[in-house]
Amino acid sequence: MIRDDYKLNDKVIMKKPHPCYQAETFTIIRMGADIKIKCDGCGAVIMMTRHEFNRKLKKVIKQENEE
Repeated sequence: MIRDDYKLNDKVIMKKPHPCYQAETFTIIRMGADIKIKCDGCGAVIMMTRHEFNRKLKKVIKQENEE
Protein backbone atom coordinates (compact mmCIF):
# COMPACT_ATOMS: atom_id res chain seq x y z
CA MET A 1 0.00 0.00 0.00
CA ILE A 2 1.42 3.37 -1.06
CA ARG A 3 0.54 6.36 1.10
CA ASP A 4 0.96 9.87 -0.21
CA ASP A 5 -1.13 11.76 2.33
CA TYR A 6 1.89 13.44 3.93
CA LYS A 7 4.29 16.14 2.79
CA LEU A 8 7.25 18.17 4.00
CA ASN A 9 6.87 19.80 7.45
CA ASP A 10 3.81 17.70 8.38
CA LYS A 11 3.58 16.38 11.92
CA VAL A 12 3.23 12.60 12.15
CA ILE A 13 2.71 10.00 14.87
CA MET A 14 4.58 6.72 14.50
CA LYS A 15 3.47 3.33 15.83
CA LYS A 16 6.21 3.42 18.48
CA PRO A 17 7.15 6.64 20.31
CA HIS A 18 10.74 7.90 20.41
CA PRO A 19 12.68 6.54 23.42
CA CYS A 20 13.07 10.06 24.87
CA TYR A 21 9.32 10.03 25.81
CA GLN A 22 9.22 13.84 25.68
CA ALA A 23 6.88 13.99 22.67
CA GLU A 24 5.03 11.47 20.55
CA THR A 25 5.06 13.57 17.38
CA PHE A 26 7.70 13.89 14.67
CA THR A 27 8.17 16.46 11.90
CA ILE A 28 9.05 15.42 8.34
CA ILE A 29 12.17 17.40 7.41
CA ARG A 30 13.28 15.61 4.20
CA MET A 31 11.45 13.61 1.55
CA GLY A 32 12.73 11.58 -1.38
CA ALA A 33 13.57 7.90 -1.69
CA ASP A 34 14.43 8.22 2.01
CA ILE A 35 12.44 10.17 4.58
CA LYS A 36 14.02 12.05 7.46
CA ILE A 37 11.96 12.85 10.54
CA LYS A 38 12.83 14.89 13.64
CA CYS A 39 11.55 14.14 17.14
CA ASP A 40 9.61 17.16 18.43
CA GLY A 41 10.75 16.41 21.98
CA CYS A 42 14.51 16.00 21.92
CA GLY A 43 15.32 16.99 18.33
CA ALA A 44 16.84 13.64 17.32
CA VAL A 45 16.84 13.02 13.56
CA ILE A 46 15.87 9.62 12.17
CA MET A 47 16.29 8.60 8.54
CA MET A 48 14.50 5.62 7.00
CA THR A 49 13.40 4.37 3.62
CA ARG A 50 9.98 5.43 2.33
CA HIS A 51 8.78 1.81 2.52
CA GLU A 52 9.86 1.50 6.18
CA PHE A 53 8.28 4.90 6.97
CA ASN A 54 4.95 3.82 5.44
CA ARG A 55 4.98 0.64 7.56
CA LYS A 56 5.73 2.51 10.80
CA LEU A 57 3.41 5.47 10.21
CA LYS A 58 0.32 5.58 12.43
CA LYS A 59 -1.27 8.99 11.80
CA VAL A 60 -0.61 12.23 9.89
CA ILE A 61 -1.35 15.53 11.61
CA LYS A 62 -1.58 18.24 8.94
CA GLN A 63 -0.08 21.69 9.42
CA GLU A 64 -2.47 24.49 10.34
CA ASN A 65 -1.28 26.90 7.63
CA GLU A 66 -2.03 24.71 4.58
CA GLU A 67 -2.73 26.44 1.28
